Amino acid sequence: TRTAIMFAVLVTVGGAAWTLNLGGGALMLGLLGGFALAMVNIFSKSVKPALILAYAGFQGLALGTLSHLYNDMYEGIVSQAIMVTICAFAGMLFAYKSGRIRVTPKFTKVLMTALIGYVVLALVSFVGSFFGASIYNMGGFGLIIATGGMVLAAFFLILDFDQIQKGIEAGLPEQESWRAAFGLMITIIWLYMEVLRVLSILRGND
Repeated sequence: TRTAIMFAVLVTVGGAAWTLNLGGGALMLGLLGGFALAMVNIFSKSVKPALILAYAGFQGLALGTLSHLYNDMYEGIVSQAIMVTICAFAGMLFAYKSGRIRVTPKFTKVLMTALIGYVVLALVSFVGSFFGASIYNMGGFGLIIATGGMVLAAFFLILDFDQIQKGIEAGLPEQESWRAAFGLMITIIWLYMEVLRVLSILRGND
C-alpha cells in the first residue's frame, strides 16, 4: 500500500512535469531535491512518511522532465523503458519468490562489491564529462557499463524483496513499511534510469 501511494505521487507529479515540459531548471530542482531528501530519509533513525512522499514528488519532477527530453530525442523510448523496467521487476520477483535466486552473504557481498565498482566508474565518467570524455560516450564500452548498471539495479531488487520479507517475518512495526517502500522505489528508479541510458545508446547507434 505504501509503495502504491509513493508511486501514485511520483506518477502524478511526473505526468504534470511531462505535460508542462518544464525544462532544465525543473530537472535540476527534482534531482537535487530528491538527492537531499534521499540522504535525510536514509540516515534518519525514525520513519518520516511526509519526507518520503516529498522524495517521491521530487523524483517525479525529475523523471517526468528527463523522460520528456529523452522522448524528444528518441520517440517512443520512454514507453519501451517502462515496459523493460516492469518486465525486469516481475522477473526478479518471480526468481526470488520461486527460490531460483537466494539471498546469501556471498550474494550480498558480490552485489555490494559490484556496486562500489560501478559508483567509481560513474564518478570517473562524471569528472570526465567535463573534459568531453564520459564513458557513456565511448562506443561499445559505454554500452557495456550502462548494461552492467541495469543488470546490477535489477539484482538489487532481490535484496529489497528479501529485506521486506525479513521485516514481515520479524514482525516489525507497520510504520517500517514506509522505509521498505522507500528503498524499493530508489531501486526501481535506478533501474528505469539505467534502462533509459541503455536504450538511448542503442538508438543513438542506429
